[in-house]
Amino acid sequence: MRCVVGIDLGSTTTKAVLLDDDGKVVGRGITNSRSDYGVAAAVAREEALRAARFALLERAVEGLGEASTLTDLLREAFLLETYLDQLAELRREILALLAAPWMAQHRSALAPAVTEILDRAEDQAPGLFAAAGGRRSDFFRDLAGAAYMAGAELVAERDGAPFDRVLALYDRAILNVETRLMPHTFADLLRRAAARVRATRSSGDAAADVVVLRRVVDEVTAEPIEELSFVGTGYGRQTLPFPKEAIRSEILCHGRGAHWLFPGTRTVLDIGGQDTKAIQVDGGGVVTSFQMNDRCAAGCGRYLGYIADELGLGLHELGPLALEARKTVRVNSTCTVFAGAELRERLALGQSREDILAGLHRAIMLRSMSLLARSGGLSNEFTFTGGVCKNPMATKVLGELVRENYGDEIAINTHPDSIYTGALGAALFARDDVRAGKPSGLPTFAEAAA
Repeated sequence: MRCVVGIDLGSTTTKAVLLDDDGKVVGRGITNSRSDYGVAAAVAREEALRAARFALLERAVEGLGEASTLTDLLREAFLLETYLDQLAELRREILALLAAPWMAQHRSALAPAVTEILDRAEDQAPGLFAAAGGRRSDFFRDLAGAAYMAGAELVAERDGAPFDRVLALYDRAILNVETRLMPHTFADLLRRAAARVRATRSSGDAAADVVVLRRVVDEVTAEPIEELSFVGTGYGRQTLPFPKEAIRSEILCHGRGAHWLFPGTRTVLDIGGQDTKAIQVDGGGVVTSFQMNDRCAAGCGRYLGYIADELGLGLHELGPLALEARKTVRVNSTCTVFAGAELRERLALGQSREDILAGLHRAIMLRSMSLLARSGGLSNEFTFTGGVCKNPMATKVLGELVRENYGDEIAINTHPDSIYTGALGAALFARDDVRAGKPSGLPTFAEAAA
């Protein structure tokens, strides 16, 4: 397989998109941006390459009878094996922290607690990756954090284990785990996943299907993927290991990516972790004007993340909770610095979390509407991109504000993969470079320690 690669190194998440010779998306990868941008870029690219190999696998098993139905099971088993490897790394990191001399006086109380917590997380892992597991996130930090928190609350309530110290071990360890590339390879993980699937189907035709699938797995892992060109964008784009000519601005990439997803796009709103961009494009997806927020992160994903932390919620829980509001509380400030104080004050006055969150979402989207107005207003079609696009309350409020200010005729586009729009635009520019005969060379990505 031949492909080009676009990487969007954002302040919160890093995304990678692979396009094949026909311009088809064959792989996507996403990870937390972490404190090490080099690791984040390498992980996102690796995730996209893995997704591309699964695309090859699905293509290879088409028409092979029941064997073709096993690919979903194999994908979930693959994710489970990856998660278990990361849990093992988290365990090693926490035990190493416990072994430090300064932990001597707390070790006897903490060691049994964290061992039980991690054992429980490992035992519960298969349920997260079952077909009906209903996991709410694909990020290891979110999944492991939720499992660890639940276990910590249990041992603290039952045994009196020091909750804050138990949690502090996780908070310290996860930073190290996230800034370290795992040594496992795609081939190793896929074969382990195939063995897990095979163990559940051991009789008659089912066993024969697994044999066919295992043969295809070996063929797919051996097939080379040739990366022809790279283009990088995003908040941290200058830190990417790319030549200067392989870097494009976020504005250009989001405009190009949005137009590729929805060719009728003329206005784009991108709300990311660190900034908000209102972009106008022409019929070819070329940017004609734009406006960005100032350096303040108010109204961006980082602001929502801060609110989630204040409420002890996951970022993915804010939107659904806000949708349950009975009324919208007027929020006076969207400043991230003062948001916590106002939030606590309103909670102390007895106002519900749901109503406060509804007001916060409306305040954020009002800031976005101001940017859109300064960029030239809204023209059909209007496309909403970025991570905040996945927040259902943000999308709902934006739709209401667009209708209030511009009427019902404006078509509002959203896409399930909107968070990849910038990386998609970067990949499209990489494809342009290949067609123009000036592809960028293969960058030197961070590698796992031996």
